[in-house]
Amino acid sequence: MRVLRLAAGIFIIVQCIIARDWLFVGAGVLFSLMPIMNIGCCGASGCNTPVRKNNGNIEDVSYEEVR
Repeated sequence: MRVLRLAAGIFIIVQCIIARDWLFVGAGVLFSLMPIMNIGCCGASGCNTPVRKNNGNIEDVSYEEVR
């Protein structure tokens, strides 16, 4: 996946330089830096959520039937 993102970033940079569209070169640089620096949601612990500590107290829950 990293190689694919790096190839897409380089392709975007080259196409923007050929078309002289300097605004989108930044997007190409962004797509190229993400796999090089291993950042993003697919990177190491990019989507990590904190683990909730369970204190072991379980409360009884009462249910009421609704008709």
